[in-house]
Amino acid sequence: MTEQDFFDQGDLIGVLTTQPLDRVLDYKAPEGGCWRGAFVEVPLGPRKVLGVVWGAGKGDYDRSKIRSVIRVLDVAPMREEMRAFLTRAADYTLTPMAAMLRLATRAPGLGDPPSMQKIYRLGSGEPDRKTDARTRVVEVLRDYGGLAFTLKELAEMAGVSTSVVKGLVKQGVVLEQDRPRDLPFPVMDPDHGGKALTEDQANSAAALRAAQQTGRYGTTLLRGVTGSGKTEVYLEAVAECLRQGRQALVLLPEIALTAEFLTRVEARFGTKPAEWHSGVTMTERRRIWKMVGQGGVQMVIGARSALFLPFQNLGLIVVDEEHDNSYKQEDGVLYNARDMAVLRASLCDARVILASATPSLESWTNAEAGKYDKLTLTSRFGASVMPDMKAIDMRGEQLPSDRWISGTLQRAVQARIDKGEQALLFINRRGYAPVTICRACGHQIACDHCDARMVEHRFLKRLVCHQCGETKPMPEKCPHCDAEGRLAPVGPGVERLSEEAVKLFPDAKVVTLSSDMFGTARELKAQIAEIAEGAADIIIGTQLVAKGHNFPLLTLVGVIDADLGLQGSDLRAAERTFQLMRQVAGRAGRAERKGTALLQTYQPEHPVIRAILAGDEEGFWRAEAEERRHAGVPPFGRMAGIILSSPDPQAVFDLGTDMARRNAPLRQVGAQVFGPAPAPIARIRGRHRVRLLVKADKSAPLQAALSRWIAQFKLPNQMRLTVDIDPQSFY
Repeated sequence: MTEQDFFDQGDLIGVLTTQPLDRVLDYKAPEGGCWRGAFVEVPLGPRKVLGVVWGAGKGDYDRSKIRSVIRVLDVAPMREEMRAFLTRAADYTLTPMAAMLRLATRAPGLGDPPSMQKIYRLGSGEPDRKTDARTRVVEVLRDYGGLAFTLKELAEMAGVSTSVVKGLVKQGVVLEQDRPRDLPFPVMDPDHGGKALTEDQANSAAALRAAQQTGRYGTTLLRGVTGSGKTEVYLEAVAECLRQGRQALVLLPEIALTAEFLTRVEARFGTKPAEWHSGVTMTERRRIWKMVGQGGVQMVIGARSALFLPFQNLGLIVVDEEHDNSYKQEDGVLYNARDMAVLRASLCDARVILASATPSLESWTNAEAGKYDKLTLTSRFGASVMPDMKAIDMRGEQLPSDRWISGTLQRAVQARIDKGEQALLFINRRGYAPVTICRACGHQIACDHCDARMVEHRFLKRLVCHQCGETKPMPEKCPHCDAEGRLAPVGPGVERLSEEAVKLFPDAKVVTLSSDMFGTARELKAQIAEIAEGAADIIIGTQLVAKGHNFPLLTLVGVIDADLGLQGSDLRAAERTFQLMRQVAGRAGRAERKGTALLQTYQPEHPVIRAILAGDEEGFWRAEAEERRHAGVPPFGRMAGIILSSPDPQAVFDLGTDMARRNAPLRQVGAQVFGPAPAPIARIRGRHRVRLLVKADKSAPLQAALSRWIAQFKLPNQMRLTVDIDPQSFY
């Protein structure tokens, strides 16, 4: 920082707070002064709130009424590149700056002074007697590989009282220690344990290392068939980043992927990296946030929100499975972590690696145009080879109406079980059945707060709304006509498929994997690890199983309804179906045994199904790109979704109609407005929803036009307006 970045006591400074205000507030610098970017505590009305010194104050307020900063927090100041990132991201997504700052300060106790705390870790003693509660405490400590917890955290995670933990301390089973609250992470060794790479992998790794050595921004699309060893290749780029003394961030799309990935990272670098996701304890979140800013963390493995950590010297961002929909934040601040990763790297001269077997059309197009570098791994690692892909034409299977596993698929599964191998049956529907209907009056049970059918979850014995999370017990009689015993499930979900598999294969061990069936991330990780070790004959799964898991004994994948994703008007339907089918098929045959993927379809001649079976990825992307280019939609055009919601359906339609009529700011940049129209799910949590869609040329200054357009309207009470730049879903 320069002298111009320092403010003496009493100087006017502008502070951006985390409160929902639309401006930077003037304060007086505290005793001892402060730097630009300093995290501060300031008075706001009767409260004390968190803020960041954004620059000099405006001085357009009565100076005698301007209050002083209460204190400067003992954390690393926000760097200039981070302030620029938040500003650019806010401008792109049309998000208030206060909301962006909240994303960048999502850790508790940032203002707490340095202090000691009592922490608890696994000791060497044995309890005088074993109880379920004591066993759970020990299992939590073992599962987290020696991590330490506060007394409250350990008790909550084990589901026991604090007295149980203290009793184990007295017996030496659990150690109680004092330590500073926030410690640096162990140093990682970039030369610790690199694996022998194939020629294909070595060439790609060398290219990534060379790019990393330039110290300049650039993005590389790393394509590789499932099982080709993309992870080992990009870990070589991470190693080069660490040799440079810079920090690396690896984004993963699913928290359940972290366990296996952490093991691989530890084997490569001799110690585990920092983890940042919703399953991390609050104590650990604060430690990571502070250490990232001080340079006490070399590598972070995280969910999309890890992009907003205050890295001191970020040199590399890897976006693994970059095509995955979960990188798009769909509530609160709406952003795509893949795109934000590229933006953040460009501001701090870091490299970006986008890794996927089935890249997004956006990334594929950028690589084809030369905007991104491109590396391709064409074969699987070791002895494994790509699975055979075949279609089962369901028009000739003559299945009963209450069955979904065809005779052809049933025989194939039984053959794998007989050989001691595993089979995966995939359907992208959670719960037991998507609709529950009364056979007496035809009533379909819907959510009381949303225009969505409630999904039966038989394992929970409840109906669940997948939009708002509302649940209710499964009724004994129809809520509409009171008929008893006439409620029937319609269509299959993952639980119903599991029930059918148990009947068809009574001697097989059937395990169901679905994100809503596990109370904690730890339980889900444990189940995945057990399956990988052979604790299941048949795996029933949703799209959770398509994301990077490695099951060595799995040699058959059966897709129950390959046509499901082809329905609807989503412009990305074909792309997503292609990606999902290729990804889930790639779970088969990842070890020495040959794999097969069977797709049950009523449309075997559909172009997407034919492309999946042929494995002609380049042909598919070219055809899809040409269709999008012709339609002028992303990535060859720009789109923005406007979502209006209110408890009053008339008010929301009136505003939508008025907005569509007064669209001059958009017409000036050549943009078109479509709508208003009811959202496909027109009511969520009691709020009626209307959508407008804005479409513009790729070069149009869309954000500025949207800002001018929206500024014309004053929102009525209880009305909400959300702008979604580059929408990924249209619900």
